[in-house]
Amino acid sequence: MSSQKISIGVIGVGHLGQHHVKHYSNMNNINLLGVYDSDSVRGKIIANTYDTKYFEEANELMQKCDAISIVTPTKSHYDVANSAISNFNCNVFIEKPITETIIQADELIEEAKKRGLIIQVGHIERLNPALRVLDNYNLNPKFIDIQRLAPYTVRGTDVPVVLDLMIHDIDILLSLVKSKVKSIHASGVSILTNSVDIAHARIRFENGTVSSITSSRVAKDKVRKIKIFQENLYSTIDLLLSQTEIYNITKDKHLIENALHIEPFPEKNDNKYIIYEKPEIDEYDPLRAELDNFVNSILKKEKPIVDGIAARNALNVVIKINDMILKDLN
Repeated sequence: MSSQKISIGVIGVGHLGQHHVKHYSNMNNINLLGVYDSDSVRGKIIANTYDTKYFEEANELMQKCDAISIVTPTKSHYDVANSAISNFNCNVFIEKPITETIIQADELIEEAKKRGLIIQVGHIERLNPALRVLDNYNLNPKFIDIQRLAPYTVRGTDVPVVLDLMIHDIDILLSLVKSKVKSIHASGVSILTNSVDIAHARIRFENGTVSSITSSRVAKDKVRKIKIFQENLYSTIDLLLSQTEIYNITKDKHLIENALHIEPFPEKNDNKYIIYEKPEIDEYDPLRAELDNFVNSILKKEKPIVDGIAARNALNVVIKINDMILKDLN
């Protein structure tokens, strides 16, 4: 397949799906075959805008494709993905969360594995430039504090805040801590809707790492911040401003010479210094990078940054947190 263009289609061309179509229409190694949406008027408008075809049936589109982007409501993820994989041998990109249940996720992963197909899931924050810069550092976190706060909007409020917002941070957390979850404690409240609007979880891992995660959709301002604490290093990441700051305690002369700011470490006679770094952040569109990664994974040039298993593991933790909160409220 690496010598030919990949034929791709988009199912669901609402607010986010439109951007999938836009990016695919600009990729050289892609043949954008068309789009499908349950709202045929919207579907035809998007198809015309990006000079592609509108399909009246999703199955008709899948039949012609090597790969499909699924950008539909969560409740239909499993049915659409299962049909694409099982009936039409399509690689699938599924916007987060992968499915509604773990059983559904496991079935999709198993079926795709059998057929040698790619499942990639749209946990877009994993591709945030401010987070990717941490790949250059040796991370071994002891404590991670994550906050994701948002002003109230009607969009997304049909699902609990844990599944809408916190799932981003659970996925990030599981990628940062290379250990299994040991225990979860969670609480939350409903403020403006019939589902949970503010949630807090404390997660302990088997390697001793502890994390505190807060998600709210009842806030004055947007906040998306991660603080990482480990031996001799403290990092703060602002996912909204795309800004990362790192404080290092080091004896390394090379680091000391190249530091933006330096001050002696308080302990005497140790030749240690606290240095401040503000790494340069690459500017790029995370969704475009995500879709490039999907295409390159199909071509076997890369591996999915967030594959089906990673997405399933994030969903598993999120469901446990949500169940715990609901049990606590009842």
